[in-house]
Amino acid sequence: MKILADQNIPCVADAFQDLGEVTLMPGREIRREHLDDCQCLVIRTVTRVDASLLDNTRVEFVATATIGTDHIDLDYLAKSGIGCSNAAGCNAEAASEYVISGLFALAQRKGFDPFQLKAGIVGFGNVGSRLYQKLDSLGIECLACDPPLQESGTTRRNFVNLDTILKECNFISLHVPLTSVGRHPTFHLLDTERLQRLADGCLLVNAARGEVVDNQALLNVLKQRDDLLVCLDTWENEPNLLRELLLRVDLATPHIAGYSVEGRLRGTQMVLDAVSEYFKLSSRWHMTQQLPPDRKLNIQASDSNASAWQDLFCQHFDIWRDHEALTAGSHLDEASFARHFDALRRVYPDRLEYERFIVQQQDSGLPAELIQQLGFQTGF
Repeated sequence: MKILADQNIPCVADAFQDLGEVTLMPGREIRREHLDDCQCLVIRTVTRVDASLLDNTRVEFVATATIGTDHIDLDYLAKSGIGCSNAAGCNAEAASEYVISGLFALAQRKGFDPFQLKAGIVGFGNVGSRLYQKLDSLGIECLACDPPLQESGTTRRNFVNLDTILKECNFISLHVPLTSVGRHPTFHLLDTERLQRLADGCLLVNAARGEVVDNQALLNVLKQRDDLLVCLDTWENEPNLLRELLLRVDLATPHIAGYSVEGRLRGTQMVLDAVSEYFKLSSRWHMTQQLPPDRKLNIQASDSNASAWQDLFCQHFDIWRDHEALTAGSHLDEASFARHFDALRRVYPDRLEYERFIVQQQDSGLPAELIQQLGFQTGF
């Protein structure tokens, strides 16, 4: 079997070598002529999969090592008898940890108390539900909004509507899939009208899809309101994002919220398992073989509870590093900036999830039970 894979999927060549002949190339450059004798295509969100790519090819299965599938024409695949799989939930833990890091980093730099916020989580799937658990553990009040899940009747959780989130919450984090049809489309979910209704001093975080927020509308609102705080990890028209918006937001990162070591390897593992099952093959590769040893975090005594938590979350993940790396390219022309954006994602420093860290304290005052509840280890 011949397999064409995005070269930026971690360990993809080693993972799939037992299944067949693996060819690697940049995901943005994959074209129909590359697929003439290919039975399996392994991609990320940067590759658009539809009839123009797959018609009259031998492709039998498409696997995307990502949560979302908005870059794939699923109806076309179904009608064409082409199998498909994604990696739903692979980086949910990392994305929820990213939001916590952004919240506490901005609190420290902007001088507000994160424990006094009222959070509104829009989208209660793999990421949103994990973020809710973390914020709730920290004692931060949370509301959740998820109309499709609410209407499904599969949960007893009390949800509120988006209008309530906009009215009552001064910290809003978006975790919805990108959809343009159906009863609850999310394309430009936050448009001009809704952005203007954000509460005074609201912190808005988008680590879902860039198109969930109307980026031009957001820029216009930010020009009118200097009370808002914005953290964006995803952008419209990546990698050719709105440069003026990049320089206007408070925290900007290059679509790396889910880029933990575990999250990325988990994505590889999930698509490998799906391809293996579809073609009735097996691989000797497993993600656990690639994980580094656990690490230690030393938290010092602090003059406040918030400072101790800030110390912990900053040591775990220095989110300003990613902000500075992205904004360093703001002066580049469009083509150069696009390469800069993709390069930051391609060569990304190792970032481990909470569960890989042993937290050691020296009278910091943080409850060990709560640290463990968040997912860290404790000990010496």
